[in-house]
Amino acid sequence: MTDFLYITFPISGVETWVFVPPLVAFIVSFFTSMGGISGAFVLLPFQMSVLNYTAPSVSGTNQLFNVVAIPSGVWRYVREKRMVWSLTWAVIIGTLPGVLIGAWVRIEYLPNPKSFKFFAGLVLCYIGVRLLNDFVKSKKEQTIVQNKNPSIQNTEFIVTDTLFSLRRVEFRFGGQQFSFSVPGVFLLCFIVGIVGGIYGIGGGAIIAPFFITFFHLPVHAIAGAALMGTFVTSVAGVFIYQLLSFFYPNISVAPDWSLGVLFGIGGFFGMYLGARCQRYVPAYIIKLILCVCVLFVAGKYILGFLI
Repeated sequence: MTDFLYITFPISGVETWVFVPPLVAFIVSFFTSMGGISGAFVLLPFQMSVLNYTAPSVSGTNQLFNVVAIPSGVWRYVREKRMVWSLTWAVIIGTLPGVLIGAWVRIEYLPNPKSFKFFAGLVLCYIGVRLLNDFVKSKKEQTIVQNKNPSIQNTEFIVTDTLFSLRRVEFRFGGQQFSFSVPGVFLLCFIVGIVGGIYGIGGGAIIAPFFITFFHLPVHAIAGAALMGTFVTSVAGVFIYQLLSFFYPNISVAPDWSLGVLFGIGGFFGMYLGARCQRYVPAYIIKLILCVCVLFVAGKYILGFLI
């Protein structure tokens, strides 16, 4: 009676219950989308370790998940006026060429899943440690503010007064003024784009922790920009993986479209709810969620390589 719910995906060879991919994607995306991360970096080890999907095409499939899932979260951030558009364009323009380079590096030099996991683990471990340090600082600052004025509330929860130049961008959010260097963001996005392209999650997917830890931007304001950057670069990533499949006929490179879309459906609803609930969650809690996710995946990959 339930045999039809247990399916085999022909491209990836994955065998699982049809409700597993969207359910896992929904849960993961709900939490990670609050911090501007699609959840693809958590779904990747799930596919590789649980579903045993270790071919290079898992990267393209992961980016296909981003393409399907992200629009709902971005729409919610735009509707609530929590998009820093100048930062969004910096992410897109900076990461796009890096993602394309990363996709080629992944196929040409990192086809071995073990080496790939170790590489990803080192990158994520560094990000996780920075996030942990930032979380501790944020928690202390939150405690000090509450002790001084327990009734304080953040009423200006939209992005306003944005000033843009080729050197610097300034904007106001939550009653505070923030700014960042445009050349610095471009350079960082390009480097992270290469890493994200190799990892198969789009450069924007891991740029959010860098904005938080290096540029000290508010997590509630940068989430939409990071997700939008992930969406655009993931569209390019899916295209390039599909294109590269014609040049590497003996390697599984093209995305598994049916599996990617199934993950994406769950992520679509998870991201919408995550973006909807984000404004009610304190910044330090969101940073903690990101930190736990990043360090968990990093530890799993590094231990998997060493043991």
